[in-house]
Amino acid sequence: MSPYFTKLTDKSFNDAIDHVTAILKEHGFGIITQVDVQDTLKKKIDVDFRPYRILGACNPHFAHKALLAEDKAGMMMPCNVIVQEHEDGKVEISIINPDAAANRLSNKVLEDFACEVTKELRQVFRKI
Repeated sequence: MSPYFTKLTDKSFNDAIDHVTAILKEHGFGIITQVDVQDTLKKKIDVDFRPYRILGACNPHFAHKALLAEDKAGMMMPCNVIVQEHEDGKVEISIINPDAAANRLSNKVLEDFACEVTKELRQVFRKI
């Protein structure tokens, strides 16, 4: 089982971020964290790096349900989405596969629930 879903897009880096954020919102996910890896690496260790953003997507209903099933479920939250621009200018969007993450906690209730979240994120992925 792949730990993520990934595809290339014809959109620019910033347009890809806006696009995936809008689709996530349609499916009840908001962006609660955002890490600009390019900016962070420049500021912290003076390294030039390509555009790379980590978006922390959260659906509060799913989060609450997961935490009720497993108090360690917070280790899998938020659902990370990566938008990165490669050296050739192509932009890639990758979304975590909650099924793969939930299997590591060995909680049958959480694993069953993760299927529900994965189904929703697959729908997001298809719209990208």
